[in-house]
Amino acid sequence: MEELLKRRLEDWDENHVQTWLQNIRVKAEHVQTLYEEQVTGALLQVINKAELKDLHVPEGQILLILKKRDELLKSQSLELSHCSTSEVRERENVSLTQDSQKGASSQTQQTETLPSKEKLKSQVQVTVSASETLARSADSQHMSTTEVNININSPRIRCKPRPFGKNDIDFKYVRNQVLPPETGVLNLICPCHEYKSLATAAKLNRQPLQAKFAHEVIRFAAGCMNIRTNGTIHFGVEDSNSNSGYTHGEIIGLPVNDPSIYVDALDHIEKCFPRYGEDARLCISPPVFVEVISRDGTEGRFVIEVDVNSSVSIVKNKIYRIRLPNFSEKKNKVGHEKLTIYRRNGAKTEPVCDEEQDEFISGMRERDARREAAENSEQPSNRVCKDLGRKLSVLLTGGMKSMDNSQWYVIVTNKCKPEDLQKLNFLMHLKIFCVFDFDPDSKTSGFFGHYVKYHTANVHFLQNYKCEDRESMSDFRKRLCLFDQTSWIFCNGCNDYGGDERPCDVSTWVKSKKKYLKRSVSLICNEILPAGSFIVLFLLLSPVEQPLVDTFHEFYAEMNGRNDIVCIAECEDNYQKWANLVQPSCSIETIDEMSVVGMKLNHVNDTIQNMLPTLTDYVRHLPVSTGGLCLLKTADEERMFTLEILSVNQCEDEINHKDPDQITKVESDFYRGGKVRWLNFFLAERGYCEAVIQRDAYKDVVNIIDGILKGSSGKQLVATVHMFHHPGSGGSTIARQVLWNSRKDLRCAIVKLSCAVGKVCEHAIQLLEYEETDIQQCLPVLLLVEDADEDYFDDIKHELIVAIGSKAVNVVRTVFILLNCRRCNNPEKLCKKIPLEAVVVTHKLTKDEKIVFSNKRKILEEHFKPEFILTFVLMSKEFPEQYIRDFVKNSLKGIDYSKPVTQLIKYVALLNHYVENSSISLSHCEAFLCLGIQIDHLRQQSFINTLNDQAHLLFIHFREDTTEIRSVRIVHPLVAKEILHQLSDQPPSQIAKDLLQEMAFSKHRFARDEFFKFIRDLFIRRHKRSKGDSTDTIFSPLIEDIRNVEQAPEKAVEVLVAAYEYFGKDPYFAQQLARLHYMDKNFVDAIKWAEDAKYQLPRNSFILDTEGQVYRKKLNVLFDLTHWQTEEVTSDKLTEAIRIALKAIDCFRAAQLAAQKEADSMNNSGFVGEVEVGCHLLQLLSLLDVFKKDKDDSYTKLVEYLLGKDIPEEIKEPWKNFHGKLKGLQKGIHEALEWISEDSSYFQTNKYEDDEDETRSTEDAAHNPRKWLIKKAKIYARYFTLSEQQEQNLKQSSNDYLSPLITQLRIYQYGGGNITAIFSLLSDQKTDRVAEKLEKIISLYPEDYQKERLDLGDLVNFTLSHIALACIAPRSSKLLTYQKLRELSLQFWKNKYYTPSACFLLSLLYWPDEADDQESSETKGRILNTALETMKRLHDDKMKNLPPRKKQIYTHFFLGNGRGFDKIVHKSFLEKLTANRLTERRLKWLTGEVWKNSKVTQKLKRVKGWTENGAIFVRGHWKQNNIRISPLHFPSMPHGNENVTFYLGFTYAGLFACDIQVQH
Repeated sequence: MEELLKRRLEDWDENHVQTWLQNIRVKAEHVQTLYEEQVTGALLQVINKAELKDLHVPEGQILLILKKRDELLKSQSLELSHCSTSEVRERENVSLTQDSQKGASSQTQQTETLPSKEKLKSQVQVTVSASETLARSADSQHMSTTEVNININSPRIRCKPRPFGKNDIDFKYVRNQVLPPETGVLNLICPCHEYKSLATAAKLNRQPLQAKFAHEVIRFAAGCMNIRTNGTIHFGVEDSNSNSGYTHGEIIGLPVNDPSIYVDALDHIEKCFPRYGEDARLCISPPVFVEVISRDGTEGRFVIEVDVNSSVSIVKNKIYRIRLPNFSEKKNKVGHEKLTIYRRNGAKTEPVCDEEQDEFISGMRERDARREAAENSEQPSNRVCKDLGRKLSVLLTGGMKSMDNSQWYVIVTNKCKPEDLQKLNFLMHLKIFCVFDFDPDSKTSGFFGHYVKYHTANVHFLQNYKCEDRESMSDFRKRLCLFDQTSWIFCNGCNDYGGDERPCDVSTWVKSKKKYLKRSVSLICNEILPAGSFIVLFLLLSPVEQPLVDTFHEFYAEMNGRNDIVCIAECEDNYQKWANLVQPSCSIETIDEMSVVGMKLNHVNDTIQNMLPTLTDYVRHLPVSTGGLCLLKTADEERMFTLEILSVNQCEDEINHKDPDQITKVESDFYRGGKVRWLNFFLAERGYCEAVIQRDAYKDVVNIIDGILKGSSGKQLVATVHMFHHPGSGGSTIARQVLWNSRKDLRCAIVKLSCAVGKVCEHAIQLLEYEETDIQQCLPVLLLVEDADEDYFDDIKHELIVAIGSKAVNVVRTVFILLNCRRCNNPEKLCKKIPLEAVVVTHKLTKDEKIVFSNKRKILEEHFKPEFILTFVLMSKEFPEQYIRDFVKNSLKGIDYSKPVTQLIKYVALLNHYVENSSISLSHCEAFLCLGIQIDHLRQQSFINTLNDQAHLLFIHFREDTTEIRSVRIVHPLVAKEILHQLSDQPPSQIAKDLLQEMAFSKHRFARDEFFKFIRDLFIRRHKRSKGDSTDTIFSPLIEDIRNVEQAPEKAVEVLVAAYEYFGKDPYFAQQLARLHYMDKNFVDAIKWAEDAKYQLPRNSFILDTEGQVYRKKLNVLFDLTHWQTEEVTSDKLTEAIRIALKAIDCFRAAQLAAQKEADSMNNSGFVGEVEVGCHLLQLLSLLDVFKKDKDDSYTKLVEYLLGKDIPEEIKEPWKNFHGKLKGLQKGIHEALEWISEDSSYFQTNKYEDDEDETRSTEDAAHNPRKWLIKKAKIYARYFTLSEQQEQNLKQSSNDYLSPLITQLRIYQYGGGNITAIFSLLSDQKTDRVAEKLEKIISLYPEDYQKERLDLGDLVNFTLSHIALACIAPRSSKLLTYQKLRELSLQFWKNKYYTPSACFLLSLLYWPDEADDQESSETKGRILNTALETMKRLHDDKMKNLPPRKKQIYTHFFLGNGRGFDKIVHKSFLEKLTANRLTERRLKWLTGEVWKNSKVTQKLKRVKGWTENGAIFVRGHWKQNNIRISPLHFPSMPHGNENVTFYLGFTYAGLFACDIQVQH
């Protein structure tokens, strides 16, 4: 701390400030806030209470900070005031040496440093104490010397004096700026200047103050008049070299309460000029009061100036002797000195001594002549015409040929006259990010109304620029549609707005809106737009007011005085006022440099339009169904902002497309690894460069699309084509080739993945219908969805189907083709799942491709070195490992491991290898390499210049279209992998830890969300086969490699702990650590981390499940069944196992309860976990001697203990704490199995389940829930099943009440315990075996089921077993009649037993039967209606807030031809008629192609009904009983009221209509 206090406050960086704040005991959260806001020492010394409040610092903490700050400033100033000049210089030199690596801001570079002999004085300034800062106002009058603190090292900005003879009220001085040194006589016309502080005299009473003021004015005026020169005397400007703490010429200002004091002071003129009072009046102008302002507002101070114009017509042939006034305190009146002649001598006014008077008088005529000559020679100033056009060009292009079309513009403007609107048309061609509009009438008569004729804009107010609680920057950008549409910020209200945003006066604006302006500008400059990627353009279209000036101050400060602020003003008066007011931020010279003044607006308009990189008259076209083209208006295209629309004449607006340098750059960027651009195809199509190679997969995609368009693939409203490709294999290029070559026949667009699905579909429909009248005839839309996750893609498809289905016409053709281009590591496997609509692109080339690539490489190598077309060379060689190894080896040759650039290469390589599509923003790289802020068109070049030769070869630069973030990545992921291998001085674990410790990355505000997402994925995101990865991983690939490749599990823990801290003790990292520890069998730490995660998220079902998994894994490891089956097992040994198992079950039950309350997920892992642990515990218990098998393979003792009241003596005492929970074990397992079974009966299981390649040997709950369920049900039932003899014995014992439960469990053992198990039997190809099982199950129920009344739950399974048997063996002797089964199921309705399965059975059995229900029956109708209504309600409850697509309803039965059981057709029976792979069968069901199979349709009955108001109805059990049926696919619904026929499906969600056809 002592070392810190030796440094000057303004030299502190944010780390120093953080240390100081901690030392003065500021609370940690406020220290962190100020650190994140980058409060440096320079900012700390000027920050005030209001600004700290804006940062949400409480009042008490503010007082502490400001008080301690002032004490620090005072102590430093006192120390420095005792230093000699040399000591101060020495200290400054030390400080400058320490900070030599810090980039100087543009503002510092633009200030003029004072001479070294004035150095000490140039560094002192008045710093108002904190309390005074808060109280600062326009009426401040006095400044006590005790309140003055001296602050060293504040550079002074030079400024110019007020123009002589002009009294411009807009002219201002800025406090602490410095006027030029006092001057003597120049050319008699140019005024000489004299400065007077008047600080002491200003405190005097009126009379002595007037005397002092008149004394100085008259003395100076007489000196000027006698020498015949013009002059100005300035009061309120430091005039001496004393120890006042101010620099000579420094503007201080005087408090002026009553201007008349100074005006009336000149009434002394007549007494002071005894003979020539009238001359003096003519030459001496009245005082001019020039306001002194500061960065924080007005100071209530003025510089008082008096001009003296010694016109020859007045002063000719005259010598002025004067008597100067002096106030006598003794006499309390003004007296006058003797008559004296004064003259200007150098920079002073001095009396002419008696000895020189004769000579002075004799020179009068010569002085008169010189004055007359000077006046006559003074010509009217012919203003030199500046080359404003070139200046405008340089400011906007940086000296380039044309403007950068990637540059964003922030427009700041005030009121525009209606006649000037057309002169602003150049703005219609700029990429405007936002407009700060200070015109409240802009909507009705201003710029906004004009702009929206050509573009789309979103209206915002300053307070809208604020992230909501926990809102990420990416979400904020989406919410405000930034980058997609222009954000129009009404900064002072809007008159044409129904809300409360009304315009206000300046003072109200400062109080109510200025704080929002500050926050908005900070957000834009630091977190939304990359530094240097935008120009702020101030348009001064009308007189300037303070809010516009405040906007400049904020931008200038946030942009660190960068020279990408441009001001345009046609009216010089507007500009002069503006320039004077913005001086607190920068000097007049700096403002002049960034301004174009006096150029007519129409000339500005034409000049800028001539600099544009694209044609201004360019219009885009889309194909139409009639074979022609239609105009795509810019505003309409901007409204469809979620789509990147490809026009027929794409790229034809490019002016520079014939430029050889441009062509070379476009080609090089692509072949080196950059993403293909439309310009690549355009140049090739026009013959300006070689064509882009078409891989064989291109033809496959085109053929599939052609088949869809011709109808050979079935009539799907939304067809899909999937292209799975290896990273870097050209998949993205192929997808864009397809769009480019289809753009004249289809409407093509790319979906922007950052956008909401609903908006994407809305805009896709708009594109489909744009300028078309008949949706039946309009051209299909080809949409490319690239690297989207599966859910996002499926959501788009589902929403488009629903949207088209809601149209007022019945569309019967394909209107959308979704091209899903996905990068994955195992594309072949994903392709096998949907072979009819999928294409694979791998690194492997076909024979023909090898020839084409080889020839192309030879051509390219004539123009480029191989390392500069690396990606193409790699592809042409099929990515050989040796070539990559050699390339990386040569690239890294001679690399300096100590350089920051080398470390940057490691970080980028680490991310690129382990995280798909990852990159590091250029802004982060610059922060890491300590580069200053760059202008955008020079910035990438500047960054490149700092790279070493290795980085030049390995990095590729690109710009993200949706966020405008410039980023870098390694040229190819395989190269990134090899870099990590060859830079073996650090393993990945160490590089990852170093990356987390780089403060330059973590504290950098811009692109923070994107960077954190990549870092998070690096440690959290696992590989999944369903996402196209080659395998499922337990942890992220990085953690897997640390564990397996580095063989350092302890390092994996260290890295994850570091990440846990890095992300603010994130509970999900704690969850990963718990999993990592239990995988390493370190259960103590695993439990600690699981509890940490649970403490933070106590209601998260996934976190709670992880805690259960820790105990489950511990049980499996410590009590492995294979080991314990060979050991002698005692009750004491099992005590710990029971404790662990019961704890696990408690955790899983907590997860179950949490999952049921979660509205946005369906997590059944808690139920799965309870079954897994319960079955394991049963197996362990069975090993105990007291519970061992009987001779007939029954576990009688175990059954009697777990289900009955018996407790064997051997375990009574050891397990005394567990008996209650163990006796509830069976019930818990049973309920969990029932829950999972019900889940399976509602929905389609995982879409990859039962696939031959995926799950042949997999029976886990995640991949194959049905097989897992059946397996676990058998294990569970095995331990509760008795032999027939044992059952008889049980019935005759005291435990006879257990008999029904034992029977139920025996049914479980045979597979009749739940609907999933029963219906899974129907998938068995051997029907005889299935029938035998089902008959056995039915025989286990009481023969006289009416006498021995069945439990309603058992009745459900009993009925289901009959229906299943009827499907397999309809003539079985065990079957009850259909009518009898109906009567039995009536008990559900009578007892109001409305479980999902019971209602499902009622809907199946009570659907009107043509034979049995010929007569009307209101009772049967009510039964059916109640069942259907209950099923819908239960389904809606189960689905929560999840979209239907997330869980596809499974159809169990269809209505068949026949009566009774014959009309019930199970889906498995129909699937046997379509002998294909599972995935192909499912595709046919989804697309409706299955209904074209005559083998299927002849088994089913078409039901007659009608549509009404968009719903389907059929007649029920009586005439007024209308049953509503849901369509399985909404697009097949006819519009209007039609008679229809359809196939009827029975599901747990109700009845569904399939293949709906209008009845003609």
